[in-house]
Amino acid sequence: MAQQTAVADIRDENEPKPDSAVVRDALGVGVAVGLSGFAFGVTSAGSGLGLLQTCALSLLVFTGASQFALVGALAAGGNPLTAAAGAFFLGIRNAFYGLRLSQVLALPRAIRPLAAQWVIDETTAVTLAQPTRRAARIGFTVTGLSLYLLWNLTTLLGALGAKAVGDTDAWGLDAAGPAVFLALLAPMLKTTTDRAVAALAVLLGLGLLPVLPAGVPVLAAALAAPAALYVSGRRSGRTRDDASEETR
Repeated sequence: MAQQTAVADIRDENEPKPDSAVVRDALGVGVAVGLSGFAFGVTSAGSGLGLLQTCALSLLVFTGASQFALVGALAAGGNPLTAAAGAFFLGIRNAFYGLRLSQVLALPRAIRPLAAQWVIDETTAVTLAQPTRRAARIGFTVTGLSLYLLWNLTTLLGALGAKAVGDTDAWGLDAAGPAVFLALLAPMLKTTTDRAVAALAVLLGLGLLPVLPAGVPVLAAALAAPAALYVSGRRSGRTRDDASEETR
């Protein structure tokens, strides 16, 4: 309760942002990312999933990185359970987003289960960039609504037009989802530890691709975070010990 009050006090001290500016920024993100749902629809259909299965993934899962990971693993011949596990672990990050957004948005309890469907990378980024709670709520709502509607519409169009598009690898559409995710992730890598985690995750994921079944390298890449944090903690401890010895 005290932490929520502190967040509210900090936001109230900031200057308000015009609602029109918040809506403009939120729509920009929603439209830009929502259009990549077409790439997912094409990729999903190309991996062997039917129209209803493809649309159900966007309607119910609604987290692009997990969706692309799932269909990508299936397209590579991976075991469905392994593919689903990789997608699940990628989606866990949304639960941590929800913990942070629950403090910032402070939505009524009746609305929270519905709002949880829109807790993804893009809505989190837009919401946390706002200076006030009102602006955060507008940003979250506009981004979530525009992105959800457009993502599902373009998923349907992509799945229907998959035969006309042909080979997704030739068009490079299979890279659209990861590219959007990386574009959102890159500005968040502000510290040395953040960059170390990202670099180690890339090395683990790419290095294990030739030797492990599809979907498993994604799970292995998750080990980058505890490994980098452990090394960082050890270095911090040594630095403190060296400093204390010098003062003696």
